[in-house]
Amino acid sequence: MSGNVQLLSDTLAAARAEGRAALIAYLPAGFPTVDGGIEAIKAVFDGGADVVEVGLPHSDPVLDGPVIQTADDIALRGGVRIADVLRTVREAHAATGKPVLVMTYWNPIDRYGVERFTAELAEAGGAGCILPDLPVQESALWREHAAKHDLATVFVVAPSSKDERLATITAAGSGFVYAASLMGVTGTRVSVGAQAADLVRRTRATTDLPVCVGLGVSNAEQAAEVAGFADGVIVGSAFVQRMLDAEDESAGLAAVRDLAGELARGVREGLSYGR
Repeated sequence: MSGNVQLLSDTLAAARAEGRAALIAYLPAGFPTVDGGIEAIKAVFDGGADVVEVGLPHSDPVLDGPVIQTADDIALRGGVRIADVLRTVREAHAATGKPVLVMTYWNPIDRYGVERFTAELAEAGGAGCILPDLPVQESALWREHAAKHDLATVFVVAPSSKDERLATITAAGSGFVYAASLMGVTGTRVSVGAQAADLVRRTRATTDLPVCVGLGVSNAEQAAEVAGFADGVIVGSAFVQRMLDAEDESAGLAAVRDLAGELARGVREGLSYGR
């Protein structure tokens, strides 16, 4: 069975045709439970997200800040496994028909088996993977199997990336490019900063892939700001924090649905500069 890289591309293109950025949400699998995590993703889609990244909980993250680490710890203590991550993708996509990616560090895939993981992710209806710690020069095996199963390979670029390095990364990627708005880990910020706009500009000079910005966006105003210069706005920690703060699961689902609605309005208010 083929994966859904085309659905991802079509979804991002549809947002662009509407003159707006896409809203991409992140939630970890298994948080607060496997079933609860699936319902949270459905709620975020219902609120207005275009794409969802499902985090594969990891005990030693390099990109994730304290909020997502807390959620990952809850998921891992609950016994979440790769099979649960794939089930989350399957059920979320089946219920909504929308593109669902996995965001994961390389070690779990390496141990699970690249061919096995890509085949099972495609079978689950996944659209691809974001791989923040996989160096492009070591990614040939992954990209071979991902391409075979019609899965996107999304790499992360950072403000420190030189132009030559950006060109190397974007040439190897597919689906979209994940532009980290700043140097550091995930988490909400008071300001997303001018670095992000410059990174998007430099990245666009190397590729026709959509460039989506993550790290730091937590409210509609920031979403509108980023939507003014990026093809997609990625929000993770703010959703997770809403779940952590909720009195119970029902309240958590309502909270993330409401936040998705606020952010969806934000990306529609952003100027279409540069797109």
